[in-house]
Amino acid sequence: MTGATGATAALTAVPPYLVVAVASLLVLALPRALGHGLGALATAFVFAQAVLLGDGGTGAHLATTFLGFDVVFFNVDQFSLLMGVVVGFLATAAVLYAYGSDAPKWVASLALIYVATTLGTIYAGDWLTLVFFWELTAVTSTLLVWQHGGAAVRAGYRYALFHGTGGTVLLAAVVVHFANAGTFLFSATNGIHPAATVLAAIGIGINCGFVFLHSWLPDTYPRPHVAASVFLSVFTTKTAAYVMYRAFPEGGMWLAYLGGFMAVYGAFFALLQYDPRRLLSYHIQAQLGYMLAGFGLATAVGEFAVVGGFAHLFNNVLYKSLLFMAVGVVIYRTGVEDIREMGGLWRVMPVTFLVYVVGAASITAVPGFNGFISKGMVLDSAHEIHNYVLLLDSGLLWWLLVLGGVGTFMSFIKLGYYVFFHGSATLSPDDATPFQTAGMLLAAGACVFFGVFYTQLIELMPFTDLILSDEVYFKPYSRSHLTESAALLVAGFVGFFALKRPLGWLAHHMRDVDAVLFPATFYAGRWSVWGVTEAWAAVDRATMRVVAGAKWVAMNPRRLLAAAGVDAEIRAGIGRSVLLLTLTAAVALFALLLG
Repeated sequence: MTGATGATAALTAVPPYLVVAVASLLVLALPRALGHGLGALATAFVFAQAVLLGDGGTGAHLATTFLGFDVVFFNVDQFSLLMGVVVGFLATAAVLYAYGSDAPKWVASLALIYVATTLGTIYAGDWLTLVFFWELTAVTSTLLVWQHGGAAVRAGYRYALFHGTGGTVLLAAVVVHFANAGTFLFSATNGIHPAATVLAAIGIGINCGFVFLHSWLPDTYPRPHVAASVFLSVFTTKTAAYVMYRAFPEGGMWLAYLGGFMAVYGAFFALLQYDPRRLLSYHIQAQLGYMLAGFGLATAVGEFAVVGGFAHLFNNVLYKSLLFMAVGVVIYRTGVEDIREMGGLWRVMPVTFLVYVVGAASITAVPGFNGFISKGMVLDSAHEIHNYVLLLDSGLLWWLLVLGGVGTFMSFIKLGYYVFFHGSATLSPDDATPFQTAGMLLAAGACVFFGVFYTQLIELMPFTDLILSDEVYFKPYSRSHLTESAALLVAGFVGFFALKRPLGWLAHHMRDVDAVLFPATFYAGRWSVWGVTEAWAAVDRATMRVVAGAKWVAMNPRRLLAAAGVDAEIRAGIGRSVLLLTLTAAVALFALLLG
């Protein structure tokens, strides 16, 4: 027992983000293979530490004062441990994938420091520490985007503007929270103070991809190196969902309905895309909608909905990264980023096709895969609202989530059809490299494992005792759940092939808000700069004219008087001139003092 206690104490003395940050620096100094291996070990440490701390290591560690405020640099509870488990596991798979994708050492280094700042946000025990790491996450992820150069540079600037704005608004929320609560500590309050609700929702909502605040997602994630996209696709947005729960642990129907609309909006625009990574980016927004719906339903359904939201967050990290890995292999091998130019690749890329099927089945909630478990929990929570809580409710939220599910089926039928089956096989690329395969199999194996052995997934969640109790006997493989999944699958197949032609027409004619937002922001910025520059130039010109006029008057007093029609002798000796200047200076000084 003493040994176990000592081991736990040693683990809690080492914040995982420091280990990963050190590894990120060593990656640059070591040979490529050794550096990536060290990075994988560092992220594996994060996973192992979270698993071990789950058995009695919870509590506030590294609690101290910073700038005169109480802070906790390493807060270990059931929520942060859950995030630590999945972040550590997936980051290890992503590092292996990056090595197999010929990612430069700079990509691996920046990706690891990005993971480190994500972990700092996750394990923060107070709002001050959280905002500090939140802003660092924005900086490190922007650098990861910029590293690729080309089109990623301008997209990275837009990305930085979005996240800089969100971070500033969140910081304002934290200041308002402290002004009202008198503390930054999570343990002292239940979420963000009500006075800071709107600011917190907007600041966090930008990173969550709220509708109309989401344009950075499909704009940025298709641009960098394929290995960088794997890291980017899961950490910023899932950390934002986690922070949203920290801010609003009691939920709210406003959040649930926002999530429902995100599920529909993201799935709809994903259907219109032919860039595979852009399609997947829209589905990040859609899947976040299910998470936020689960968190929001806590206000009416209780802890079961929260577990559904966190289970979907956990699962999404696995299958979303797997899907980015699969399409990344296709892009890496073919150099093509338009799915209409692909087709027939299942014959020459069987491993990539297989893991794509696992990822697609997971995100579309096919029985036997992890997404079926968590999406079912969120849908059950929404259905309970409809039936038992809001008797006058038309069931809008449940229908929004179902419609988002149908759109998800259609999207991944489309993606798989165009990439692996459509047309003749004009491309003959090699399949995934061994390390790409290793990274994908880790994520794919977890998707299948948690879909079959779903109690293992639930036991990782908070409120485990409640969910597995007789009071809430969750049976995901009940007849009703299986029937609902089959209906969604059929609707997805029929919907895609029936609407394939209209969707192609819409893809050419319907644009997202970025078609207006980006040009408007660009020209607003340009005209603002022009306005400030021209105003400064006008003031400068006026000042110089006044100075020039004063100089001319001082040098040509007789000509000035003559022009005014005054015939006077203004010649004066040196003594009278000094007296006049002294009196003028005294009057000016007196006027200045009075002012």
